[in-house]
Amino acid sequence: MPSRVEALANLGLALETPLFEAACCALGLVVGSFANVCIHRIPEGRSVVTPPSRCPDCGARIRAWDNIPVLSYVALLGRCRACGARISARYPAVEAANGLAYALLAATRGPSWQTLVSMALVTALLILSLIDLDHQILPNVITLPGIAAGVAASFLPGSPLSPWASAAAAAGGYLALLAVAKGYEALRGREGLGQGDWKMVAMLGAFLGWPKMLLAVFLASVAGTLVGLALVAFRGRDFQHKLPLGTFLGAAGIVVVLVGDPLVAWYRGLLGA
Repeated sequence: MPSRVEALANLGLALETPLFEAACCALGLVVGSFANVCIHRIPEGRSVVTPPSRCPDCGARIRAWDNIPVLSYVALLGRCRACGARISARYPAVEAANGLAYALLAATRGPSWQTLVSMALVTALLILSLIDLDHQILPNVITLPGIAAGVAASFLPGSPLSPWASAAAAAGGYLALLAVAKGYEALRGREGLGQGDWKMVAMLGAFLGWPKMLLAVFLASVAGTLVGLALVAFRGRDFQHKLPLGTFLGAAGIVVVLVGDPLVAWYRGLLGA
């Protein structure tokens, strides 16, 4: 029978093989399925735990074998087993995106507390992005605990941020967006950024720190500007049309979580040059 030391060594070797990435991908798919529940229910003020998932058309309960991430959608050809109603392709897309992000984080960072923190942040950003896209809200039930969780994560082993740096980035991000929003309101006489955006940027600051939070805001601003211009040019929208900033912040935040370190290093290299 292997000793405790040998068992731990074998576990460490297992975590350094593709088995770890595969397990994290599977975990991401399952968590992505739960993210779909949150996206659908949180804006309605409903519990994300009960009742069990049901078809939105006929109300039939979705059985466990019909709720396997991605695979069930493919097996059922994207339709409800009970009534045949079409199921949105966004459900498996969210599951697949979350699973892929988890696999990438596992492959690039290996087993660590910070990998788990990054996975949780990616899922939270994915949920916030799609809720804002659908309802133009960023629920406090995610952003406020998210700020606290980001600061708490700075106490974990291997954190690149000190608790002070995490809290300062959260406060700085909130105040910066507050200043921009109030300045826009004073100039234009109407609201430009909602308070949900301020809190979401504070959450990004708590998890990512000041440089990567700024990078996420910059990428979100560029993406939002390009989408806005495209809507004006090709869809006949005017410049007063509101875009869900939280959707762009969430997408940019996920990009920064995955590849933020090399992007920041590249930019600092330009400044050094």
